Amino acid sequence: MELISQNHCFGGEQSVYKHASDLCNCDMTFAVYLPPQAKVAPVPVLWFLSGLTCTHENAMTKAAAQGFAAQHGLALVFPDTSPRGGDVANDGAYDLGQGAGFYVNATQEPWAPHFQMWDYITAELQDLVTEEFPIMADRQGITGHSMGGHGALTMAMRLPDQYKSVSAFAPIAQPSQSDWGRKQFSAYLGDDETTWLNHDATHLMATLGYPGNVLIDQGEADEFITLLRTDALRDAMQARTQAGIVRMHGGYDHSYFFISSLMEDHIKHHAAALCN
Repeated sequence: MELISQNHCFGGEQSVYKHASDLCNCDMTFAVYLPPQAKVAPVPVLWFLSGLTCTHENAMTKAAAQGFAAQHGLALVFPDTSPRGGDVANDGAYDLGQGAGFYVNATQEPWAPHFQMWDYITAELQDLVTEEFPIMADRQGITGHSMGGHGALTMAMRLPDQYKSVSAFAPIAQPSQSDWGRKQFSAYLGDDETTWLNHDATHLMATLGYPGNVLIDQGEADEFITLLRTDALRDAMQARTQAGIVRMHGGYDHSYFFISSLMEDHIKHHAAALCN
């Protein structure tokens, strides 16, 4: 790893690193916040997956998470949202290509050589983080926003032994039925829509569910609410009596002002499951 930056923050350290990813076949950047408790012993970790157009930096600087993480002794990991670089395939639209990896393993050209974001997050970067930092591999939670909320929910439901807690901010909840999903799944995974369902939170909720409490927050003034389809996920949770809640918040939009306003609740939600 190459250390890019490091800042003292709420008694801990906020650092940014670059490393060569074997899976994504390029250099990848990620950020780690270690709370002050990590100076004494390994700590649980919460992953934050960001949304379309974002990098590791958006949530690191705008989500207001580090102070609450320090209170509870939680490490934070902020991965990038896609592979990047001159040799990495891209598209002129903001919602496909670099900055829009959708947390899947692409099987189609020209995306397959680099866009292996599912395995990168759940395996390669996880192994790197737990080996190099004082982080407890058996106490991991995951959250995210928008496209990242989609990634967090699907990863938690398919890998519940790995992710002991889950939450989401305004997730893309039913991408197989939304323009935020169908376009990307067709490009990355091909036209067989049955393969898309492994990455559809509403379908996974109906068929798998999650063994713990699920916390989802959605702003009622979200300009993308019709694309997110939060109501479909809420209905699937109710149908299977899933432990958890979908909370609607009047006046809030899709921005980081919304995320930062509710971050304390999400940190507490994960701390209850991960921390002694």
